[in-house]
Amino acid sequence: MKDEIAAKRKVQNEVKDKSIIIVNTGEGKGKTTAAFGIVMRTIAHGWNAAIVQFMKSPTDYHYGEVKIAEKFDTLDIFTMGAGFTWDTNNIEQDKKLALEAWQKAVDVMVSGKYRLVMLDEILYAIKYKFLDENMVLNFLKSKPAGLSIILTGRYASDAMIETADLVTEMKNIKHPYKEKNLLAQKGIDW
Repeated sequence: MKDEIAAKRKVQNEVKDKSIIIVNTGEGKGKTTAAFGIVMRTIAHGWNAAIVQFMKSPTDYHYGEVKIAEKFDTLDIFTMGAGFTWDTNNIEQDKKLALEAWQKAVDVMVSGKYRLVMLDEILYAIKYKFLDENMVLNFLKSKPAGLSIILTGRYASDAMIETADLVTEMKNIKHPYKEKNLLAQKGIDW
């Protein structure tokens, strides 16, 4: 057993770029929350992290993750969406905002400042054709060494799953919105 562990450590030490691409997807709650936990771990180790929010609007809520980011010099957050626009009245505006968020995300990811970047709800922007998936996939396949990236949202495509190193699917078993008609809760959902 000790020899097996030693062999695994040797292989691990030989890997130069230990950064990974993570996808949190599925119909269940917790995709952003789980990703934010990894962000907290990153900054707890003294490394810089950033979050680019693709769907959330800077004027909708006072999101908890935005409030906590103000307390850490090692965490930057960019809330750049128009809100959850499932039934959009202005698809061109939504596409424009998603593209601006993507351009910001690329700038952040190539800056060399961050160890981890979370692309919050980007999978919705791709699903609703606000962003071109191939553009995102091409970037991920040539991402800077040493940069881990987390993508969240429902509807991860097969190509996105194939590109990722770690994929977690959240499954909805029971939800208070349906069971109790509860709306999003401060401190739980935002």
